[in-house]
Amino acid sequence: MFGFFDSYFLLFGLKISYYGFLIALAMALGVFVACKNARLRGLKSDNIILVACYVLPLSVLGARTYYVIFSEQSYSFLEFFAIWNGGMAIYGGVIGGAIGVMLYCLIHKKNFLDVGDVVVPSLILGQAIGRIGCYFSGCCYGIEVTNEALQWFPFSTQINGVWHLSTFFYESIWDFIVFAILMIILYKAKLKHRGSVSALYLILYGIGRAVIEQFRGDSLMIGSLRASQLLSIILIAVGLIIIVTYFILAKKGVKKALVPEKLPKPVKKKENKKDT
Repeated sequence: MFGFFDSYFLLFGLKISYYGFLIALAMALGVFVACKNARLRGLKSDNIILVACYVLPLSVLGARTYYVIFSEQSYSFLEFFAIWNGGMAIYGGVIGGAIGVMLYCLIHKKNFLDVGDVVVPSLILGQAIGRIGCYFSGCCYGIEVTNEALQWFPFSTQINGVWHLSTFFYESIWDFIVFAILMIILYKAKLKHRGSVSALYLILYGIGRAVIEQFRGDSLMIGSLRASQLLSIILIAVGLIIIVTYFILAKKGVKKALVPEKLPKPVKKKENKKDT
């Protein structure tokens, strides 16, 4: 009835991969966290559920498309949809998810940066959990480790009997740290400018991924360049442009573009008056 194995577990006789389970868990937790954060940008939980209907399928499609485009292997039309055989790229999922948010905002007339600020903490949380799944699927590992003194987990891990840097673990830890930073910023009263959380996600995740990608042993390549490293640099630049643009707008006194509408009012503590 129950059983645990290297890459999957049995539940009432049904084989469930750890990677698939963790991805599903990441999606569920991501939606839950976004629903809790929605009010901080004048949104409702119903808005987030609808955003998820756009984002989740497009993120899966984007992750698969990105992998197929930059993979050295050729895929037939039917093989493209065989995602259960592996072959997904997290950056493709981010791009697909961003397209989903854009479509939602265009159709339902919402501000893209407001929605983005609510979604990106959930996104980085999902990335952190998803990277744990890479341990079970044996992917996203780093370069080979030949020094026996460094052949220990979590610094390195065995893939097909060979020790490699645990780059998936490094990125998971970094993503959890970025998640904590974004949540603190989102809840800080002085940092409610729309787009601030989205911009910091682009910068912080981009920096972490660009550094870690240098040590990857299975990177997708564009010629002699690492595709994800190049994209990381672009994300960092976009994040910096958003911050600089908002700084200029703030200097010019353009407040309407900076502050989200319908923010929750701070709750005032009631003073207990005692008879004297």
